[in-house]
Parts: sequence; C-alpha cells; structure tokens
Amino acid sequence: MSAATHDFGSPPRFDLDGKVVLVTGAARGLGRAIALAFAAAGADTALGLRRIDSDDGLAKQIEAAGRKVLPLELDRLDLGQIRTAVANAEDHFGRIDVLVNNAGLGPEIVALDVTEPNFDLTMNVNVKGTFFMCQTVGRSMVARGGGRIVNISSQAGSNVLPGEPIYCVSKAAVDHLTRCLALEWGPKGVHVNAIAPTFLWTDATAPSLADDGFRNCVLSHIPIGRIGTVNDVAGVVVFLASPAASLVNGAVMLVDGGWSTR
Repeated sequence: MSAATHDFGSPPRFDLDGKVVLVTGAARGLGRAIALAFAAAGADTALGLRRIDSDDGLAKQIEAAGRKVLPLELDRLDLGQIRTAVANAEDHFGRIDVLVNNAGLGPEIVALDVTEPNFDLTMNVNVKGTFFMCQTVGRSMVARGGGRIVNISSQAGSNVLPGEPIYCVSKAAVDHLTRCLALEWGPKGVHVNAIAPTFLWTDATAPSLADDGFRNCVLSHIPIGRIGTVNDVAGVVVFLASPAASLVNGAVMLVDGGWSTR
C-alpha cells in the first residue's frame, strides 16, 4: 500500500485521562507546574514531597481541578523511603503509569573548591536518586508491560556551565542513564526519555536572574531572546507522557530556546 493510500489511524492524542502520575520534587517550581499540567490533562497524581506538609496547597489545587491526588513523603536520598512511597502510590491508585523524576539540586562550586560531601550529595540526589526511582517504579511497569518515565535533566548535561562541574557531570549521567534504560526497557513497553531545560524563572533562580548582568549573559546565549518558564517545560513533559509520543524513546529533549545551537 502506498503512503498516499495508507490508513494512518486516528489523529494523535495528547490527553492523559485516567492515567496515574508520580512527580518527585513536586512542592514548588518546575515540579509543581508539572503536577498541575498533568491534572489539566486529566491525570491523577502522586506528589513526591520531602515533607508531607510542604505542598503549599498543591493537593487542594489538583482536587479543585477534579483529579485525585496523594501526597507522599519521598526523600530520594533514602532508598527505603523511595520504596515505601512507590508502594503506597501503587496501593492507593492501583498502578503508576508515568514517573517524572524532577527532584534535583545544582550547586555552583568551581572544581578546585568541590569537597567530597559536595560531590556525594550532588551525585546521590541527581544520579543515584534518579536511578533508584526508575528501578523501583520500572519493576512494576516492566511487569505490567508498559509505562512512561521522564527524567528532568538539564542543558548542563551537554553544555559546559562555568563554575558547575559536578552538576554538569551529574546531568550528563542522567542523560546516559535515560538512554540505557530506554534500550533495556523499550522492548517491554516502557518508554524512558529526558528533558534538558535551560535557565527557568523560578523562586530559586529569581535572585540570580534579577541581576541585569547575569540575566543579559544568559539571554545572549538564547536565540529566541527570553528566559524559560516552568510551563514551557511542563508542556513537553505532558507530551512525552501522552499517546502522541508513542514513538519517542531514549530521547534527551532540549528545551533551551536554541542555546545548544551556538
């Protein structure tokens, strides 16, 4: 059958009605925006929080949107807490369809000043925590024959950010872990992708971006001429979790306004 007469089926779907999502680092910033975006797309959400009472009204917002929500105490430095939180989410909702590994940290320390505790904390949160979240949720997804995992990486995984060597290394590791898991679990129906954002306006970055010199330096690297927002990234996360992304696996999707073209 020629391409002209081939039946391509129904148009792509971007909704997530009836899906269950677990978002780590959901209390604020990008994690919060991702959780709200999933609720808007029709998903029920488990919120991974370092403290169970730290969501600042997020659970109520999701419930007001007509979706189910489950706050969970989840510190990715604690493997026992990872396993307990995932088990509680699966018991409550019956399954986890989508995992978003958002929690992370990014210290600005030049290489000569990095201490062993600096190094260990960054790698434990960004790499070890990401791996064991993927493994713990991935076991059920593989057994069930399907699921989506989206790791939040950074443009720092493929671009050098001066003064942030350990952060850059940790995000490069997340990128490659994503590809490794995509190869291993793709045949079992589990899609694993990553998103690599540029600088975003958040409460954490606002003090730095308020400095005209720093902000103008960042803008000079971004061809579209603006700083990213959390919703710029949240929309791409929802896409990767949706049926429309059914052929996307092992991708590290840059959301950087063109920074990496330079």
